Amino acid sequence: MAEPDPKDSLDAATRATRSLQGLSTELTARVPQLLEAMRSVGAGLELHSTLDRICQTAAELAHARYAAIGVVDELGEGLSDFVTYGVPQEVAEEIGRRPDGHRGLLGALIHDPGPVRLADLSTDPRSAGFPPGHPRMRSFLGVPIRVQGEIFGNLYLTEKHGGAEFSDYDLHMVRVLATEAGIAIGNARLYEAARQREHWIDGSVAVTTALLSGGDADEALSVVAEQARRLADAAAGIVLLPAEGGGLEIVAVSSDDPSSSLGVIIPGRSAVVVKLLAGEAVFIDDSASDGRMVTRLADRFGPSMLLPLQSGGRVLGALATPRSRGARPFTEAERTLAAQFASQAALALMMAEAQRDRERLAVYEDRDRIARDLHDLVIQRLFATGMMLESAQRRSVVPEVRTGVGRAVDELDVTIQEIRTAIFALQQEPAEAPSGLRTRVLREINMAAVPLGFKPSHRFLGPVDSLVGELTGKNLVAALREALSNAFRHAEASLIDVVVDATVTLPDGRAAVRLSVADDGVGIPEGGRRSGLRNLARRAESLGGSSRIEPGIGEDGGGTTVVWEAPL
Repeated sequence: MAEPDPKDSLDAATRATRSLQGLSTELTARVPQLLEAMRSVGAGLELHSTLDRICQTAAELAHARYAAIGVVDELGEGLSDFVTYGVPQEVAEEIGRRPDGHRGLLGALIHDPGPVRLADLSTDPRSAGFPPGHPRMRSFLGVPIRVQGEIFGNLYLTEKHGGAEFSDYDLHMVRVLATEAGIAIGNARLYEAARQREHWIDGSVAVTTALLSGGDADEALSVVAEQARRLADAAAGIVLLPAEGGGLEIVAVSSDDPSSSLGVIIPGRSAVVVKLLAGEAVFIDDSASDGRMVTRLADRFGPSMLLPLQSGGRVLGALATPRSRGARPFTEAERTLAAQFASQAALALMMAEAQRDRERLAVYEDRDRIARDLHDLVIQRLFATGMMLESAQRRSVVPEVRTGVGRAVDELDVTIQEIRTAIFALQQEPAEAPSGLRTRVLREINMAAVPLGFKPSHRFLGPVDSLVGELTGKNLVAALREALSNAFRHAEASLIDVVVDATVTLPDGRAAVRLSVADDGVGIPEGGRRSGLRNLARRAESLGGSSRIEPGIGEDGGGTTVVWEAPL
C-alpha cells in the first residue's frame, strides 16, 4: 500500500471544511471543536487505539451517547471488527457476540455506503432489532469511512443527548471527521503493516538461527512451530513432515496440549495433503466444518493456514497455523507474510539438512578411520602380545606363572572380540539396523562404547518391542543418546548402567516405559550447562511424561542417574 501524500490529506480536509461555508453561525462556532477533534484523531499510529479514539471523538463532537466503527472485511460482505464507545464492558459481555454485518441496518450500510440519519432506527425497515441486554438506541447517524478511496468501514452514532435527533450540522461535522479518520486510519494501517512485516522477519531470523546452530533437529522444528504460532496469532503452530507410509506426520507442535497432536498422521488421500505435497497453500475458513479436514484435531479449530515448506521445487513438509473456533479469519497480508515465512523456514531446513549431511559424512569418515585403526593396529598388537604370552607360558616352569599368563591370554581374547564388535558397530550403516526398540538401544550402547572406552551394562524389563510405540521409542532412543553423550563429555564415569523398563505404572495409573541411565561419575556441577537435560525433559513432556535426575551408582550415591519416562 502506497503511503498517502500529506498534500492530498490536507486538500481532502480543506475541501470537507469548505463545505461548512455559508452555513449557520451555530455550525461555524463549532469549527474550533471540529479542528481539535481532527487533531486528536490523527495523534497516534496504532490501529486499534486510533479506532477507539475516533469513536470517542465522534461521540463528543456530535453529543452522542454511543459510537461504533464497523470495519468491513476484505470481501466486502461483512464486518471483520467492531469497535465501540459508551457501552460498559459488563453490558458488552451480556450482549455476547458482536455484529457481523450480514443483516440488519449495519449490513445494508455495507452494501450501500452513504450517510444515514434516522430519528428512530427501530422503525427503519432495514433494522433487524437488538439482542437481549442491548441498551436502548433510537436516534442514529451513520457515515462511511474511506481510506484511499476504498470503503474501510462505517462510523455509527446513536442516542443524541437530551433525546433529540441528530441535525444536519451533526452530519456535516461527522462527515468532515470521517474524512480525517480515513487519513489517520491509512497512516495507522501503514504503520501496522510495517510493524507486522518486521515481526515476521525477526521470526524468520530466529528460525534460521535455530536450524543452522547445529543443535537438536527436533528442537529446531519446535522453534519453527513456536514462531509460526506467535507470529500468526494462532492457537497452535504445527510442523508436518512426510510419513514413511504416505501422508504427513505431525512432528512438532506449539500449543496448550501438544501431546495429543504429536505423531498424528494425516493420510495421503486427504485433499489437503495432496495440495500441500504439490506445493500449494490451503486456506480454510472453519476447520471444524470443512470436509477436507479428515482428522479429529480439526474439531478444535476455526480459520487455518496450511502452507507447504517448499524450496527449490522440493516440498519438505508443511506448516499449519490454526486459530481457535470463532476467531477472526486471516487477512491477505497475514497470508502473504506467512507464505514468505514458510519459504524462508524451508530454505533454512534445506541448509540445515545439508549441514547435517556434511557433519554425518565427517562422522562416518571418522568412524571408518577409527575402525581401520582398531583393526589394523590395536587388534594386531593385541594378537601379537597374546602370541608372546603364549610362548612365555610354554617356556615357564612355574605353575603359578603359567596359570596367570593363561588367564591374561584369555582376557586378551575377550578384549579382541569386544573390539571386533565395536568395529562392526562403527561400520554399520543406520539403514542396516533392525527397527526393534531393543536392537536400537543396543546399537546406541555399542556406539557409545568406543568413545567411552568401555561398554555400558544394560537390562530390559518387559516386552519392550511390542509395548513401546514408534513415536515413544524414537524419543526414548534420542534420550538415551543424549544421556550417554552427557556421560561421556561431562561425567568422567567408569561405569554406566542402562535400564529400559516397560512394566512401569505412573502415579496416575497409566502404563509407561522408563529409561534409566546411571553412572558413577562426578555428578552435575553447580552452574553447569543444562541444555541437554532440558532437551530430555522437553521430549518427555511432549509425550505426557517427565524426566528427572537422581543419585548415581558411585560410592555414597556419587554420579548421576537420568530417569526418563513416558506413557505407553
